[in-house]
Amino acid sequence: MNYRHAFHAGNHADVIKHVALLAVCDALCAKPTPVFAIDTHAGRGLYRLDAEAARRTAEADGGIGRLIASARQVAPVERYLQAVQACRMAHGADTYPGSPWLLAHALREHDRIAACELQAEEAHALKTVFAGDRRVAVHARDGYAALKALLPPRIGEMRFARGLVLIDPPYEAQLEEFDHALAALRQSLERWPQGIYMLWYPIKRRRALQPFFRRAATLPAKASLVAELMVHPDDSPLRMNGSGLLVLNPPWHLDATLRTALKPLAEALGEAGASWRLDWLKSAA
Repeated sequence: MNYRHAFHAGNHADVIKHVALLAVCDALCAKPTPVFAIDTHAGRGLYRLDAEAARRTAEADGGIGRLIASARQVAPVERYLQAVQACRMAHGADTYPGSPWLLAHALREHDRIAACELQAEEAHALKTVFAGDRRVAVHARDGYAALKALLPPRIGEMRFARGLVLIDPPYEAQLEEFDHALAALRQSLERWPQGIYMLWYPIKRRRALQPFFRRAATLPAKASLVAELMVHPDDSPLRMNGSGLLVLNPPWHLDATLRTALKPLAEALGEAGASWRLDWLKSAA
């Protein structure tokens, strides 16, 4: 696998993914019982936007950079910007937080996080980020395989009834990745049916996603929500025009929270023809 997220950190896909991730974390933390979170493709945890990889693509300029420069935002987006600022206060002005850092920032002392990363160099960096944080266990292994071992979540005698799984794969072969992700989601729902599951996906050609949506609608979740942010017109297979999230068993009012955020994000980050979408594949009875 050749993918390195350092080339893409802070881009428009990270923005929608991380706004939604924080919204889910905040919903979980509204109740006092402990939460278990799994990040299956965690990366290195922190990224330098002034590093060569990030500057080579300059994708962050059109994502977090443009969002920071825009007018003040609605509450879910402000929540995300405050988390980015907290990261920069702790680690430097040109730093961008990856999803495991945001999980650790949003969750509490009695919550637990499993961050999985297959690439040895990235896993080593991730362990360095969380050295001394007893809440976070870094697993240098394939995230899909880790789900079988980690679900249902337990640590010693402690069982976790609530939590989330974030699946954010590289999609080096998109259709094959959908097969892996959907199989992992089906198996995980059988093992931990009450968990919240978030799957990020890129959008290049709309019609290529239709089989994925049909299969996702058959997963044994109580409800399935799709949120998408398109920063380019939905007409080019040669670039990533936008991205989306499939959220299974979404927390109460997540749809309203994301509806509040998506239009301002499209206006702040998109060019002419930008759009957004929020639909239920399956609504709760």
